[in-house]
Amino acid sequence: MICNLCPNRCNVDRATRLGACLTPADRVAVNRAAPHFYEEPPISGQRGSGTIFFGGCTMRCRYCQNIAISRVPRGRMCTAADLVDLIKGLEDQGVHNINFVTPTHASHLIRAALDRYRPAVPVVYNTSGYECVEVVQALAPYVDIWLPDFKYADRALADSLSGRPDYPRFALAAIAEMLRQKPCLYRDGLMRQGVLIRHLVLPGHVDASRRALDALRTLGKPALSLMAQFTPMPLCPELNRPVKPIEYKAVLSYAEKLGFDDIFIQEPESTGTQYIPPFELSNEGNRNP
Repeated sequence: MICNLCPNRCNVDRATRLGACLTPADRVAVNRAAPHFYEEPPISGQRGSGTIFFGGCTMRCRYCQNIAISRVPRGRMCTAADLVDLIKGLEDQGVHNINFVTPTHASHLIRAALDRYRPAVPVVYNTSGYECVEVVQALAPYVDIWLPDFKYADRALADSLSGRPDYPRFALAAIAEMLRQKPCLYRDGLMRQGVLIRHLVLPGHVDASRRALDALRTLGKPALSLMAQFTPMPLCPELNRPVKPIEYKAVLSYAEKLGFDDIFIQEPESTGTQYIPPFELSNEGNRNP
């Protein structure tokens, strides 16, 4: 498999050499498969979102909350057939949807799994937003709910904090394609189809959040989730505190000023390591095949 699934365009055969995601072609690290109750209300509902957390990542965000699994993927190595078993197990627990978290580098395995078995509940693609439009197009028949981040509109900030200066261009184009595909559809308070864009407010970067909202407004008035849950991480010492309530309120006020009217908000106290899921790091580790 010569892999160009993400904007890194590694162009390597993942059967013999690992690319930026550090993941082989035929399997992917899974570090948690369980109902999750801390997504947005129309995603988690009462019975939880059936999250499948993948190890590895196409980005290098220094403030990543899931850095225990994103930088050095390890845990249970799963094939497409294994993913089918996980999906069925989560369905049996009564979850509202199947939620693939950090899925970009495993998108080919997700498609293969869903070709074998399509769950009766919606499929959620929970992504950093660093996607190629052609991959988003290929996933259209498989994904019901797109849950992308839009982290930055600034190349310099994207480079400094995530090592991906081209993030704004790729994320905005990918989100535009998601919005083209899936208008929002709710039933009984739950999202059944559509796009919900997440933006994490960073401490000391209110202006950057305003510019991100300006960029999203060029796509219309999509549903937003403004997140206050930033948790300081050791690899990013310049962001060494939570977001202040006044910073979060300033970003929320700006979103309302721009005309966004479908906004999910977080309380400022929704931060801390207690909200990081208990990942499973044992079992077979990742290795260069």
